[in-house]
Amino acid sequence: MKIYTKTGDQGTTSLVGGKRVFKNDPRVEAYGDADELISYLGLIIAEEENPANTAGTAIKIRKDLFRIQQTLMCVSAFLAMPEEGTGKQLRPMEEAEIEFLEKGIDTMTGQIPLQKSFIIPGGPIQAALCHVARTVCRRVERRCVNIHSTDAELEANLVKCKKYINRLSDYLFTLARYFCTVTNTPEQFWMP
Repeated sequence: MKIYTKTGDQGTTSLVGGKRVFKNDPRVEAYGDADELISYLGLIIAEEENPANTAGTAIKIRKDLFRIQQTLMCVSAFLAMPEEGTGKQLRPMEEAEIEFLEKGIDTMTGQIPLQKSFIIPGGPIQAALCHVARTVCRRVERRCVNIHSTDAELEANLVKCKKYINRLSDYLFTLARYFCTVTNTPEQFWMP
């Protein structure tokens, strides 16, 4: 299979099912930003695989982030569905994935200091990458708000995707703080 098809040379691309749309279509913008987020999570995973990283929780974090990447691939598939649907069956977004993020947030929150002020991103590279991923996640969330469907089943899945993305940004913020804690890196606070 060739990597280039030349079908997008005129500024269009295909949604799931083959419908052609411009590359600045709200759905393309949303799943493109989700792809960027998936890539940033890959950077965090790569940094966690660095032999210089001695945090004892690295294996679990890598597994959790890989699970999140897989779920984001499903989110991308829903975002790439045309408004009228295609008849293709996608695995519905499961509430368990949202609960997985909430459990992770709760676990990490129990291990980090109480937040008393706004945090200025920084810290170890993993924390900084989490903050970048969090801001991309917020952009995905904003893009998702523009997407609706007249297909009731597809719309229900899009609503769950929006909820998942919202919770993921909270997860990434908490993970950034967690990385600061496990590496004994002081957080920088904004003091207006």
